[in-house]
Amino acid sequence: MDQPKAPEAHHDAGHAVEAGLYREAMSRLVAAVHVITTHGAEGRAGFTATAVASVSDSPPTLLVCLNRRIRSAPAFRQAGRFAVNMLAAEQQAVAEAFGGRGGLEGEQRFGAGQWHEGALGLPCLTGAIAVFHCRLVEARSIATHDVLVGRVEAVTLGPDRAKLAYLGRGFITV
Repeated sequence: MDQPKAPEAHHDAGHAVEAGLYREAMSRLVAAVHVITTHGAEGRAGFTATAVASVSDSPPTLLVCLNRRIRSAPAFRQAGRFAVNMLAAEQQAVAEAFGGRGGLEGEQRFGAGQWHEGALGLPCLTGAIAVFHCRLVEARSIATHDVLVGRVEAVTLGPDRAKLAYLGRGFITV
C-alpha cells in the first residue's frame, strides 16, 4: 500500500523562513479573539489580540503578545496591569475598532461596545465571554513584540455563547 506523500517543506538550511510564508501558515491557525485593555496615567488603552495563551493554573498566569509598533504599547508596561477580554461572536465591531479598522485611536476605541470598570480598575467589556484581570509579572521583548506575562488576580465569567475567532485573515464564529 502506498503511503501518502508528505507535503514539500519550504525551507533552506541556514536561512530564516520567509515572513510571507510564515504569515500564510499562521493564517491557518484558528485563534480566539481578545481585546486587551489597561488604564494608566495616560488614560485607557487597548488593542485586539489573538496571541493569548495560558501559562499555568497554579498560580493562574497567562501571556499576551503585543506588537511594540502600536501607539498604545508603552501604556501596558507603564500601567503594570491589563485585562484580557474574550470576545463573543456579536462583538466583532469591538475587535475591529481595537484592531485599528475605521481609524479609531486611543480613547475613541472605547466607543465600540459597552465598558465598565472591573477588578484592578481596568476597562472590561460588558458581555465578554470571560475577562482575566492581570498584574504584569514579566515583560520580555522578542523580535517585534513584547510578551506580557500576567498573574491572573480575578476572573469574570460572562454568558457562555458563540465565540469570536480568527481564521484565514477573517473573523469566524465558533
